[in-house]
Amino acid sequence: MSEQQNAVHSHDHQHDHEHGDGCGIPKFNTRDLIVRKDIMEKAQELAGLIFTSEEVQHYRRAENQIQGNTRVQGLIAQIKKKQKELVAFETTFKNENMVKKIEGEMETLQDELDGIPIVSEFQQSQTDINYLLQLVVSIIRDTVSEKINVESASVEAPEECD
Repeated sequence: MSEQQNAVHSHDHQHDHEHGDGCGIPKFNTRDLIVRKDIMEKAQELAGLIFTSEEVQHYRRAENQIQGNTRVQGLIAQIKKKQKELVAFETTFKNENMVKKIEGEMETLQDELDGIPIVSEFQQSQTDINYLLQLVVSIIRDTVSEKINVESASVEAPEECD
């Protein structure tokens, strides 16, 4: 335990009750929590399974195609350049007419980019991976909550500290 943890958590940990006088459930700063080795190993195993999933493989193929596509890369570079111009005309030059013109140009470039099949395929693969990750997190959260009855837990009267 770090010195900070020792200073804050110098008492015996009783996890079965809660007190207002400091003899209750310890409070941990998230960055100080140490995850059990077996939990970390399972998390890494799960991450490996997700990495080999069809969704991730599809994403990686689409990403490689986008990186190798000169038209897509050119459009992305043009959009980035327009974004910088937009900021300059908004903040430095304060020219609303140029801002509107550049926004229109950016929209045209974005529409062209979005119209390229590999780009929409890449965007869909990102959505699929996000859904997969959210689903996994939801399943873990719901299973843990179900096991410990988080929603239906009742608070009992505090016990005396020794």
